Amino acid sequence: MSDYPELMHTALDATDVRGLAEFYRELLGAEYRPGDETPEDGEDWLVLVDEHGRRVLAFQRVPVLDRPTWPSHDVPKQMHLDFRVPTAGELERHRRRAEELGATLLYDRTDDKGEPLYVLADPAGHPFCLLVG
Repeated sequence: MSDYPELMHTALDATDVRGLAEFYRELLGAEYRPGDETPEDGEDWLVLVDEHGRRVLAFQRVPVLDRPTWPSHDVPKQMHLDFRVPTAGELERHRRRAEELGATLLYDRTDDKGEPLYVLADPAGHPFCLLVG
């Protein structure tokens, strides 16, 4: 028995559940939870797992989703994900990969020697960071 609850995954809202799950599956090298691999009409919920079967992210269908306007706060981001890479070279490689998968660059802070990073938006508009750490 644990003294604390265990985080299962982070769930992201999306109007296109499969599309957003595919973006993160490709970006992170994740897999679908058994049973979620085959697209179905009206999908409401999908889960991605890592190579050990641990839940990483989940996606829940919503009928309408206002795209965050970060860095403006007109429509707040509400949350974001941070992904660490080991080197500046890997940072550039993963930024290009994310953009090829449909991400949009929102902010470039690669001139910060202490913690270079990019803020990108996934295809649904959720901001996420790629950083050297």
